[in-house]
Amino acid sequence: MWSEQLPSGNVRFAERYEDPMTGKIRTVSCTLEKDTRVTRKAAAQILEEKIQERLAASPSPDKKLTLFGLIERYREDQKRTVKASTYSRNVFATKRLIDILGADTLVSKLNAGYVRKRFGETGDENGTLNERLTRLKALIRWGYKNDYITDIRWLDKLDKAPDPEKKERLQDKFLEGDELKNLLAGMAVPQWRLMTVFLALSGLRVGEAIALDMEDVDFQDRTIHVTKTWDTNNKLETSAKTLSSSRDVYMQDELFDLCRKIKAFTLSECLRNGCRSTLLFCDSNGDHVEYAAYNKYLKEVSLRVLGRKVTPHVLRHTHVALMAEAGVDLEIISRRLGHATSKVTRQIYYHVTKRAQERANEAIREVHLI
Repeated sequence: MWSEQLPSGNVRFAERYEDPMTGKIRTVSCTLEKDTRVTRKAAAQILEEKIQERLAASPSPDKKLTLFGLIERYREDQKRTVKASTYSRNVFATKRLIDILGADTLVSKLNAGYVRKRFGETGDENGTLNERLTRLKALIRWGYKNDYITDIRWLDKLDKAPDPEKKERLQDKFLEGDELKNLLAGMAVPQWRLMTVFLALSGLRVGEAIALDMEDVDFQDRTIHVTKTWDTNNKLETSAKTLSSSRDVYMQDELFDLCRKIKAFTLSECLRNGCRSTLLFCDSNGDHVEYAAYNKYLKEVSLRVLGRKVTPHVLRHTHVALMAEAGVDLEIISRRLGHATSKVTRQIYYHVTKRAQERANEAIREVHLI
């Protein structure tokens, strides 16, 4: 570091550094009132911060970059670019990657054999390992796109492990009409029964339903305005999951009448509990209902009544099946669900419509018209 006196009487301090992108020598400087031991020390710190800021603005592969260092940069980027719920999920996922692969492991030394060995040593199920592999690949590809890593070809050597439990039968992803009726008949908690019917008749995600205010249900236009979702992990409302998730859902007669019942039920419960709430579904304090409590209850009742556990998302798929059986077009159903395309939605739709056609064919197979 060197200094020079300026005509104004102030002192200019300067320091050189090498630009990693060009190899050229660059200079940073700062101006202070005088040249003393204290100001020189302050100037040195200011100049070092400026150099580090410029170096950070031009990321380059660093052979000494550790997994922990890469994850720190990844998290900082995620804070700015993803929703709080996604960030929270990825913080947990990357923390587990640090535990398994080692915080001080050099990113430049990572390879398929090492990852496969360390993952295998955890003793976790294949489904869990596959989810971690997905998170690891996303992290490494982010590092590559941001020029922190030069070679990621080793990722292609890592394949997901067989996961038989994930191969769920298509019929287990939705409920038949009779199954839904039996499930509802077995539900003794009025609020959870109302929510179950609501999810099946509207196709909303459970987080979208929990976030609904009463004013989101427009009885005059027969429309439910879906603009937000409830982040159960961070206990806050966030914007809709995707751009297409923000939508208006038309209330058919059944759903229209149901929403009136839900509103009346919520108002009467608030009056009984001595609380106020603007939510369509609320707990005894007028706050958002607990997703975990509903999910647990739904699984317990469905296991007892149907012999298998049903999740809230199965009710969303059930809406697809019910609409398909009613003859509603796939494109209309997709828009109603709030996504442009979905493999599961298409599978359920074509399964139900094909089965309906087979029943129709069976009904007229032996009909004699002449």
